[in-house]
Amino acid sequence: MSRSHSISTISSPTVISRMTRIAPGLILCCLVALAAFVLERFEASWTGRPWLEALVIAILLGALLRMFWTPGDRWLAGIRFSSKLLLEAAIVLIGASLSFKAILASGPVLLATIVGIVFLSIASGYLIARLLGLPKRMATLIACGNAICGNSAIAAVAPAIGAEGDEVAAAISFTAILGIAVVLCLPLIGGWFGMSPYGFGVLAGMTVYAVPQVLAAASPFSALSVQVGTLVKLVRVLMLGPVVLCFSLINRGGEAHPLAQSRPEGKQPARLATFAHFVPWFILGFLVVAIARNSGVVPDVAATGAAHLATWLTVIAMAALGLEVDIRKLADAGPRASAAAMLSLLVLASLAVAAIFVFGLG
Repeated sequence: MSRSHSISTISSPTVISRMTRIAPGLILCCLVALAAFVLERFEASWTGRPWLEALVIAILLGALLRMFWTPGDRWLAGIRFSSKLLLEAAIVLIGASLSFKAILASGPVLLATIVGIVFLSIASGYLIARLLGLPKRMATLIACGNAICGNSAIAAVAPAIGAEGDEVAAAISFTAILGIAVVLCLPLIGGWFGMSPYGFGVLAGMTVYAVPQVLAAASPFSALSVQVGTLVKLVRVLMLGPVVLCFSLINRGGEAHPLAQSRPEGKQPARLATFAHFVPWFILGFLVVAIARNSGVVPDVAATGAAHLATWLTVIAMAALGLEVDIRKLADAGPRASAAAMLSLLVLASLAVAAIFVFGLG
């Protein structure tokens, strides 16, 4: 028997065996995600808009199911596959939604303001959470969720810092509640400060988590507010790539290199291509897809399909994270995590209002 034939006969059953192991948990996560989309549709038809996105509903459904049933070994492989690999694949596909032209057209002052506020918000949010006694990873998730784009930022940062399902679920739960509150209260704040439509668009884009929520919050002002808010929001989303990369470098830099652990004492590891070690594959993929999209390699139809697929993969991953949640740990972290999320959001809003008036943005 030839070597190539023997390799094929070994690898084929291995692939089938792996697919068989992950199938039950993967199917379960897909069913929970499907139920979340159905509930989102029902919610939208009943109230006029989906106040809770399918992403949030999926993690809540998964956590609710976990309250009454603990998945056994048969389900764990597929659940872990969904919460890790599918989520990382979704991050790659999100790169097809970014427009470099729209970002550059917004002007240097607004761009610099957004970048500065994002980093200041992450730093202040992390500090607030740590002062309240939250663990480092939970503090990072809450800070990034508030500063960038809520649930999507939390989901993207989680793999880079090695966050667990309980931590991700807690951070998403609290930011989801705050996201709804911001949509309801922001028009009142804009009216109280007497903001112009442009200025309120900047405020909405800087503080609201999701693009659909920006539309809901900015619509009471004007169409200009919606356009400006959407643009600012897209710039914040673009910050997700550099932020995740930074946290990945910090997280990997503090750990011993896997190759170094296996080397005899006194010997230095060879100079390898460490870039691939420090940068997660999904960040590289995100950048490659974004560049391909903006250079015209990826057509509009493919970009639209990638965005829909990314949404599905993210919701499936959130269902998996919900199934990994221990409600008792969420209850322990609840008051501190909710206080940290609320205070860091107030800091973000204050920074945005101050920047609007200081730099003449509205």
